[in-house]
Amino acid sequence: MTSYWIEGIRIALQPSNILLMFIGTLGGIIVGALPGITSSMGIILLLPFTFYLDPKSALLMLAGMYSGSMFGGSISAILLGVPGTPSAAATLLDGHPLAKQGKAGKAILTALIASTSGGILSGITLVLLAPELASFALKFSPADYFSLSIFGLTIIASVSGRNILKGLVSGLFGLFLATVGIENIRGSERFTFGISALTAGFELLPVLIGIFAISEILFGLEERNKEEKIQHQISSIFLSKEELKAIIIPILVGAIIGIIIGVIPGTGGTIATFLAYNQLKNWSKKKEKFGSGIIEGVAVVECANNAVTGGAMVPTLALGVPGDVVTAVMLGAMILIGIKPGPLLFQSSPDLVYSFFAGWFIIQFLMLITGFVSTFSAPYILRVPKKILMPIILIFAIIGSFAIRNSLYDVGVTIVFGLIGYFMKKQGFPETPLIIGLILGPMAEQNLNRALIISQNDWSIFIRSPISLTLLILAIISILLSLISVKKESR
Repeated sequence: MTSYWIEGIRIALQPSNILLMFIGTLGGIIVGALPGITSSMGIILLLPFTFYLDPKSALLMLAGMYSGSMFGGSISAILLGVPGTPSAAATLLDGHPLAKQGKAGKAILTALIASTSGGILSGITLVLLAPELASFALKFSPADYFSLSIFGLTIIASVSGRNILKGLVSGLFGLFLATVGIENIRGSERFTFGISALTAGFELLPVLIGIFAISEILFGLEERNKEEKIQHQISSIFLSKEELKAIIIPILVGAIIGIIIGVIPGTGGTIATFLAYNQLKNWSKKKEKFGSGIIEGVAVVECANNAVTGGAMVPTLALGVPGDVVTAVMLGAMILIGIKPGPLLFQSSPDLVYSFFAGWFIIQFLMLITGFVSTFSAPYILRVPKKILMPIILIFAIIGSFAIRNSLYDVGVTIVFGLIGYFMKKQGFPETPLIIGLILGPMAEQNLNRALIISQNDWSIFIRSPISLTLLILAIISILLSLISVKKESR
């Protein structure tokens, strides 16, 4: 274990890797700060540039983008009253009123300190939990892996919001897409319609770029006349001793709730931030001030937001099951750069795992530095109009899809899935279930076949294994909780 840590720290501290983490973190802050550009889109746009990197370096750069974008979302929430990312929605409750009081600088610095604290504390959880979970998962049989993938697919219900039916349709479409190509047991072609390019199935990256980036660009072009104007300037930024003392408890509350929510697959930052905000408000002696602009409200939300990141990486890295929407994209990104998340990763590539662990903490400090500097330049970044920004992103998206195999076919797939994603957005179909179905579908199918071959088509193998049975029960509970949650929200 010690030797793994020494090697991991050595890799993470290489100057080239520190530079990549810095670029990823800075890019993440800018991406997160721009309304309409989500963390998922930032990771996808960065992916083509990581293809020529060592997988360890590529993963560190992507982790920088992930962490940076989660903090970046708070900047536009505070300055514009428009969250840069969905999980920053709760930040504007107190962040924007603070900006109206002339305390935008203090609000952003509070968000930065809380985000860094959440990232570090969730990183400790990641380091402690992920290896233990991976070690336990090594005992899994094919039947257990099938049930695990079914449990992972139930995330579809929780990321679908109020549109569970539409989420299921989207997830089933993703599962269907996963079946296109050559079937892995008998080697027969499925749904290829005689098109040779389809025998290998769909490349994940063109689908990701199309669904998340191109569709968002089309939406951005529609809303190009709805530019938000910055009304608040950055002046006083530093916190007093009393203010620093006041955010300690909110940070601890946010960290605990964010980590717990993050570890549970299918939850995510938006749930964690509103839950943490509500809990702190209920426990606070000055609950009447929440919503009027107090730094405690910003601290608890932003800490929970970034605490989710490390927590969500636990099931993603150890089991290959995404913790939330963004880690679903991170999971796809890792597969594309040649990393197969799961328990075997900890045995086959401990240098990669521990360099990621070490890099995670370095990224938090890089975020603290770059976030502090970017606080002063944030008003200028947010002034970039969408009519300039969106065409630039479109060019990067097209180049990225072409660069995978230097293939115009991949560009065509990107455009087709961009139009599909645009249609889905317009009709209220969530896109994330499609990606979850596309990623977890092959895992479910392969292990279903293996389990049935081993058991000679005895389906009771899935309930005779205690691990498999437990996972299936958890899958049922996950679906029931999602249905109950939707029912409560609809009242």
